[in-house]
Amino acid sequence: MSALSSDALIVQEVATRDGFQIEPVFVETAEKIRLIDALAEAGFSRIEVSSFVSPKAVPALADAAAVFAGIRRRPGTVYVALVPNPKGAERALAAKVDEINLVASVSETHNRANMGMSPADSIAGFARIMDSVRGAPVSTNGTVATAFGCPFEGDQPADKVLAQVERYLSLGVDGVTLADTTGMANPRQVARLVARVLPLVGPERLTLHFHNTRGLGLANVLAAYDAGARRFDAALGGLGGCPFAPGATGNICTEDLVSMAHEMGVPTGLDLAALIGLSRDLPRLVGHDVPGQVAKAGRPCDLHPAPARAA
Repeated sequence: MSALSSDALIVQEVATRDGFQIEPVFVETAEKIRLIDALAEAGFSRIEVSSFVSPKAVPALADAAAVFAGIRRRPGTVYVALVPNPKGAERALAAKVDEINLVASVSETHNRANMGMSPADSIAGFARIMDSVRGAPVSTNGTVATAFGCPFEGDQPADKVLAQVERYLSLGVDGVTLADTTGMANPRQVARLVARVLPLVGPERLTLHFHNTRGLGLANVLAAYDAGARRFDAALGGLGGCPFAPGATGNICTEDLVSMAHEMGVPTGLDLAALIGLSRDLPRLVGHDVPGQVAKAGRPCDLHPAPARAA
């Protein structure tokens, strides 16, 4: 990514973690490995591979260690794992992940539904994780879930979100993600919150995670980008959703995001044609159609022959 300009939009691919975690059909380990390797070849500098959670809680990701063992490590690509607790961190270190992603909701109710504990208890557990990884060749990221609203509690005040960001930074994390876990954000809200968080984190350390639940995903990306953010999570085909959040449909779609960026002249360093090909294969893996639009409609530059003139 060093070759890209400062206005580049950096995409972290999350389909094999956030996408597959909610799928009722188990995607075979070999298929996951094949997809991750293909995504790396398409140019991603960051891929969230899987999650070291309890297999009982998320059976779709029970093969996290095997997936990490099987992937080809492409130089220049950071391979990330979500980790909920110290036991998960031990497993992640054993799998030689490049980055650990810690997630706690700013919402008390959602965190109890998602993690089985209060946000304060989650952060306390993350402190133990940070102690365990100190000195290891692994970076850390702290995600603030429900940063733009909770499906149980509603709006979360910006000051509350900033306080959680500061708690993460006090732990020593290398980066922070603001997550719109159930797609409740709107562009003006996004612009305001990003403007407040960027002075604390900086564009090279801040990631935005949007869902397209209410059709505002790409509009929210553009609002965040114009406010100075440069890193975004996205899922191939628009897969995904939180199993513990009612109505949380898929993430913003990777190929739709990349197509939008390229049409606006914003570099991503990604091979859009390759992404479209991979997205068109997803229904075979998950057993159903996927929400992404560009893979169905084609790129704007994919022109069609004029229809024959009516006699």
